[in-house]
Amino acid sequence: MAQFNLILLGPPGAGKGTQASRIAADYGLPHISTGDILRGAVRNQTPMGLEAKRYMDAGDLVPDEVVIGIVKDRLQEPDTAAGFLMDGFPRTIPQAEELDKALESLGRGVTKTLVILVDEEELVRRLSGRRVCRGCQTPFHVMFNQPREEGVCDACGGELYQRDDDNEVTVRNRLATYRRQTEPLIEYYDRAGLVARIDGARTPDQVYEDVRAALGPAGK
Repeated sequence: MAQFNLILLGPPGAGKGTQASRIAADYGLPHISTGDILRGAVRNQTPMGLEAKRYMDAGDLVPDEVVIGIVKDRLQEPDTAAGFLMDGFPRTIPQAEELDKALESLGRGVTKTLVILVDEEELVRRLSGRRVCRGCQTPFHVMFNQPREEGVCDACGGELYQRDDDNEVTVRNRLATYRRQTEPLIEYYDRAGLVARIDGARTPDQVYEDVRAALGPAGK
C-alpha cells in the first residue's frame, strides 16, 4: 500500500481545517498539527518536550531543531504507518529542508503537497467577518453564517464579538507574514513535482472534490 505523506499549505482563512478533517477521515491518516504535538510532547515530558518547555517557559520561540525533533518523534508512532497529514508545518524553507532530512532518515518522503489558493480580498472578507460568542465560543460569520438575531448567539444568547486577530488590519498583517514566510514553500515543493493547486474560493464540497482528484483513491 502506498503511503500518503501529505503537506497541507494555504493562507489563513483558506479552509485548511475543514479539508484536513475530511482527508484524515477518508484516508485514515493522523492529522498532525504542530501545535498539538508540541503541547503533547510537553505534557508527556518527552526529552524534546522538556527542551521545548524550557523555551516556552522563558517566553521564547521554540527553535526549529527542537520542533523538528518533536515532529520526527511523532512520525515514528504506529498510526503514521500509512502516512500522515502535516498541517501548520513546515512554515519556512529551512523548516522544509530539515523535515526532508528527518523523513529521509526514516526512509520516507513527502508524496504530495496540497496548496489551497484563495484571493486575498476573499480571505480578508472571510476572516474579518468572523464573530464568536463570548459565552459558549460558538462561531458565526456576518456573510456566511449569520445568527438569527444580529449580535446574539443562537446557541446560548450570549454576545457576539470580533476577536482582535480578526480585525482587518491584523488579518492583512497575518496574510503578509504568510506570503513572506510560507508562500515560498510552494515553489520549493513545485521543484520536486509534488504540488497540487486547489481553488479554495468555492464550497467546501467542491474544494474536496479537487483534493480527492489530486490524491486518488485511498489505499491505492
